[in-house]
Amino acid sequence: MTLGQKIAWDDTILPFQLDQSDIRGRVARLDGVLEGILKQHDYPPVVEALVAEMALLTALIGQTIKLRWKLSLQIQSKGPVRMIATDYYGPDSEGRAARMRAYASFDRDRLTDGPPFDQVGDGYFAVLIDQGEGTEPYQGITPIAGTGIRDCAEAYFAQSEQLPTRFSLSFGKSTEAGGDEHWRAGGVMLQHMPKASSHVQGGGSGEGGLLGAEDIVDGEELENWTRVNMLLDTVEDLELIGPSVAPTDLLVRLFHEETPRVFESQSVRFGCSCTEERVRSSLSIYSARDIEKMTTDAGTVTADCQFCGAHYVLDPKTLGFEAEGKSGDGD
Repeated sequence: MTLGQKIAWDDTILPFQLDQSDIRGRVARLDGVLEGILKQHDYPPVVEALVAEMALLTALIGQTIKLRWKLSLQIQSKGPVRMIATDYYGPDSEGRAARMRAYASFDRDRLTDGPPFDQVGDGYFAVLIDQGEGTEPYQGITPIAGTGIRDCAEAYFAQSEQLPTRFSLSFGKSTEAGGDEHWRAGGVMLQHMPKASSHVQGGGSGEGGLLGAEDIVDGEELENWTRVNMLLDTVEDLELIGPSVAPTDLLVRLFHEETPRVFESQSVRFGCSCTEERVRSSLSIYSARDIEKMTTDAGTVTADCQFCGAHYVLDPKTLGFEAEGKSGDGD
């Protein structure tokens, strides 16, 4: 393995299809993306692990959608980790990288020594798709379920989309020869191809009556789904994370009898959509009196991006709907 090969595999999402089983999937490897996300914050290790898992899921899911703008995943909970939010921005033109960002909100004093998902209490998992100006955003919500965020995502697809979906993920800090310790993540997503007549009545067999794969497909389709999942069960963490196993080699090792077919990979990088113009736009709804309350002793209004840490310092006279030049006099 050369350094160039390693870089080529990292921060990419590889779509594939198993022609024998009518199942599609993705293989994702994240390296620099996670570093870009996590270095913006001083998260405790358990929070870092949750953000890493959420980011990996977002990369895998985002590449399955024909996005014109943004996919967002959110967890809202009553646990020590109150919220995790991730955004995946589709490439703005062919051949360009997708962009990702993420952050978490938590009560440091309430964190425990248990597994990362123990920090997530009752709440919900949400998927939001915004295709941009002129479209109505979509939102789907399912309750927190299972023992990891991947279980929540699988429950969402079964319940809201009625698509059997499976994730196998691995993530953690890695140290390579001659390098510093840093976060890496890798995963495989499997999803049964959608059928035109999928609508299940009544409750499901999963936790809290949520739907499971066996409630959505049956017969030969269920046999295919079960067989492919058994093959995925044989994957090892180092195969998921790499960097010694290429995604194409991993697919051949796991699914060679299923006739895997790969498509063009999608690169992904850390990136934020915040700008001074958007900050000004978000403050345009406030009156001069409201802006005055936001003004610091230094005579400025400041704003920080929770995703990337960007710090904006603005002149209060130029903010709000009563800002200088917006009064309408002289028009």
